[in-house]
Amino acid sequence: MTRIEIEETVKKFLIEELEIAEEKISLDAKMKDDMGIDSLDFVDIVVIVDKQFGFKIKPEEMSGIVTLNDFCTFIDKKINN
Repeated sequence: MTRIEIEETVKKFLIEELEIAEEKISLDAKMKDDMGIDSLDFVDIVVIVDKQFGFKIKPEEMSGIVTLNDFCTFIDKKINN
């Protein structure tokens, strides 16, 4: 899966599953501050990532992720390395 495909998949589930407004979603957007993703949303994200990308996220792995770009880079490294 290419980086662009990862970004498109993430954007799609943010809009469809978490109901985040498309205009709030950009690679430099902060997941908590700009997109309003809270701890309950992160639980959903763990389930969605497992379903979409085939791996489980450990809570400690999310500690350094601030922006959507950070999150997409994390996924890219997990599935393409």
